[in-house]
Amino acid sequence: MRIGFTSGRFKALLGAALLAGAAQAAHGATIDTVRQNGFVRCGTTTGFAGFSAPDAKGEWRGLDVDLCRAVAAAVLGDARKTKIVPLNAQQRFTALQSGEIDVLTRNTTVTQQRDTALGIIHAGINFYDGQGFMVRKSLGVKSAKELNGASVCLQAGTSNENTLADWARANKVEYKPVVIEDFNEIVNAFASNRCDVFSTDASGLASIRISKLGNPDDFVVLPEIISKEPLGPFVRQGDDNWLNIVSWSLRAMIEAEEYGITSANVDTLKAKSDQPNVKRILGVTPGAGKNMGLSEDWAYNIIKQVGNYGESFERNVGQGSPLKLQRGLNAQWNKGGLMYALPIR
Repeated sequence: MRIGFTSGRFKALLGAALLAGAAQAAHGATIDTVRQNGFVRCGTTTGFAGFSAPDAKGEWRGLDVDLCRAVAAAVLGDARKTKIVPLNAQQRFTALQSGEIDVLTRNTTVTQQRDTALGIIHAGINFYDGQGFMVRKSLGVKSAKELNGASVCLQAGTSNENTLADWARANKVEYKPVVIEDFNEIVNAFASNRCDVFSTDASGLASIRISKLGNPDDFVVLPEIISKEPLGPFVRQGDDNWLNIVSWSLRAMIEAEEYGITSANVDTLKAKSDQPNVKRILGVTPGAGKNMGLSEDWAYNIIKQVGNYGESFERNVGQGSPLKLQRGLNAQWNKGGLMYALPIR
């Protein structure tokens, strides 16, 4: 989900970004802070099923939470050593800039502005998404281009408003925006028929349909995707080693899937595999850990305790989850998707 900035709000965030360098200097290297605290502080959503939300026991689960756990496994050797900090769309960047969190693992679109103007930088893509539309089946709508005159629910503080306005102008579709700041309030507005359409990232629509609406079968997500929304973790600029750690933790999960390394077979492969790439990933051939100031079993710990990217995808948002999303763009590069990890060597 992308954020649209008013002039005043952008200036406020830019001012916070200028302070981020001073905050980084005050906090020192992030890895030192993490080791001193004994846990990784991860900014997540306030509750987004499949990506970051508490389960029935109050344990946070999701694709983004798994990435947080992967960083903890890499740095501290224990994926459980995390502190989840729920943040709304307006809070997330300031929390990272100020040092309140160590990494933002929240469904956040990577954009040029964010990478260059806010004192933060992305550390990879863990989900390729795009803005879409959800309607009630009773409307009989098959395409977003049939929504002329409809009312559309949108969350304030996101660029869904601007993206939809651009798309509507280009396709000569008129609509009435219903814009509400609080996520749960905008979902309730849609559920109570205050608007005909809900528009946000397609993954968000799938999550809302399954987890927030009383009868999911009464709703359908339309086929149109009207934007690119590459989602991924962010860290503060100026701490290259921490950027490397977060980035390569994600890449280790992706590359592990490519080479068939899973949480179930990782011990066997570590002991018996003769595949050079597998041996480097699992630390049998040393070097990758030392390059980042980590132990050589950093990636082994990720895979053993969290799993590879495919395992995480399937249990959180894929066929093993209530969302049942297809891999699509999030499949491996050699299976028609965009998941292409740089090599660990």
